Amino acid sequence: MSAYAREGADVAIAYLDEHGDAEETARWVEQAGRRVLLLPGDITDREHCKQLMAKTAKTFGRIDILVNNAAYQATYDKLEDISDDEWDKTYSTNISAMFRITKAALAHMKEGGAIVNTTSVNADSPNPGLIAYASTKGAIQNFTGGLAQLLAERGIRANCVAPGPIWTPLIPSTMPPDSVSKFGSQVPMKRAGQPAELAAAYVMLWHRTKRATRPARPSR
Repeated sequence: MSAYAREGADVAIAYLDEHGDAEETARWVEQAGRRVLLLPGDITDREHCKQLMAKTAKTFGRIDILVNNAAYQATYDKLEDISDDEWDKTYSTNISAMFRITKAALAHMKEGGAIVNTTSVNADSPNPGLIAYASTKGAIQNFTGGLAQLLAERGIRANCVAPGPIWTPLIPSTMPPDSVSKFGSQVPMKRAGQPAELAAAYVMLWHRTKRATRPARPSR
């Protein structure tokens, strides 16, 4: 978020209840000279998804870019260990909320807008211990491909970023210690990435949209 702020964006941050992390991020946005709006709440709640976009548009006047980055995951060794509630929570957080938030954002997004969704390498190479999470990432990739085609005529672009292993709070909180100690060692650089290393990809997709215009239609 601070990378967007340094590029001139005011930022709304939706989060569950991690108030300390959200406030720290807000300080970085304000340090960059931009406005920030903190929006705590549960995105599995349908009405909350609508209110996120309504409050953002009311505060800033419009929505130029939407980044869908929320995720939930848990590790299981056997499919039988995954409860129906666990499966539903994963899908509700990772893909259903994305659909609802995106739909709500479009009411406030004009030509030149951008949507960036976070998928994962798990979309193509699923980790069997993360089957619920990994399958939502495949759904996100497919959703984004269809969304891009639906919105092209409106001059709104949709893309997704597919990170490999990245250090986030999800890793130590949802994986067993032996997996955490080896996390990222399977990639060519032999280490997990840091969130800051992905920032340029997200910012690039916004800037490319800002500079792009649709070609003029031929006259008849």
